[in-house]
Amino acid sequence: MYRIVIADDHGLYRRGLRLALTAGIPGVEIFEASCFDAVLNLLAEQASVDLAILDLNMPGLFNQEVLSGILSAYPDTRFAIVSGNDSRSEILTALSIGLHGYIVKSQRDEEVVMAVNEILSGRIYVPALLSRPGAAQATHVPTPSEHIPPRRTTSGNLGRLTSRQKEVLKLMAEGYSNKEIARDLEIAEATTKIHAAAVLRELGVRNRTEAAVMLKTWLTRDVN
Repeated sequence: MYRIVIADDHGLYRRGLRLALTAGIPGVEIFEASCFDAVLNLLAEQASVDLAILDLNMPGLFNQEVLSGILSAYPDTRFAIVSGNDSRSEILTALSIGLHGYIVKSQRDEEVVMAVNEILSGRIYVPALLSRPGAAQATHVPTPSEHIPPRRTTSGNLGRLTSRQKEVLKLMAEGYSNKEIARDLEIAEATTKIHAAAVLRELGVRNRTEAAVMLKTWLTRDVN
């Protein structure tokens, strides 16, 4: 029996995808997540997850660095992106970092079920749109630094962090190690590393020291 996580902040799409997969894959067990933290909680709590289908634009700061961290932390789970974006560059970039498939939301139910079965069987799923005329032309696959431009550092960046990421940032600023943060928050160390990577990326800083200085600056500004 397969165990699949569907992660999307739109409940209607989650339920629709759940119905399609339940009807098309006998005995499948589906878990739903509406945010980044919920995905990590499910991956950490469930004994095994065969496939996690992640909406690239779901709240929780998904980006190449974070996705790479998840792939490393859960090597026995296969990961696929689901997105309304069907651009060739987006699809190729997702596949280039090691994801196991890319599903476009406009695809028919039977195509999605076929895609999921392909991924579960150990193959990489590439949507048929890549085989359209002209698809054979060389396409530059951007590196992480090219694909995701550095964020402009403002106080608004802090507001985009999830509640768990804010907790991680606070402990990072206090000098806690990943192991200590994991113990304090009662989460896996691998999960802590993923949150830490997301925090640094969202704040547009290079390391924990810069993150700590930024947090202190914001707190001082709020007090004044």
